[in-house]
Amino acid sequence: MAGRVVAVCTSAKKGMRKKNVGAGEFVVESGIAGDAHAGPWHRQVSLLALESIEKMRAKGLQVGPGDFAENITTEGIDLPSLPVGTHLRLGPTECEVTQIGKVCHSHCAIYYQAGDCVMPREGIFVRVLNGGQVRVGDEIVVEG
Repeated sequence: MAGRVVAVCTSAKKGMRKKNVGAGEFVVESGIAGDAHAGPWHRQVSLLALESIEKMRAKGLQVGPGDFAENITTEGIDLPSLPVGTHLRLGPTECEVTQIGKVCHSHCAIYYQAGDCVMPREGIFVRVLNGGQVRVGDEIVVEG
């Protein structure tokens, strides 16, 4: 199974939408350099599929890559179907899926606008095993 990177998004602070910066340096056991969520934990980089964002657009929301605070927006891979432990190659990097979805303790602005948010169900989290520069357009390969 292969897909592609649609956006590489970061933010300087937690709790805010991320902006597509076009490329990011994946740092081993940390995440994307300069991103507020980077650090030595199991949710170093977050991924959400463009297909999931389209579901929210169908509900009338004007949202796009980074609006769900995801680091990587993907296309062509059914992210929530990947089991924990799956290895992904994003361009030159290697990552391991550590979590599918997340508990949303306080609903975000998107939830209050639409009565729903896809990130808690369809977003995934990975840790960085081998670093490198990830860019928009890079291929994503599911390794198993």
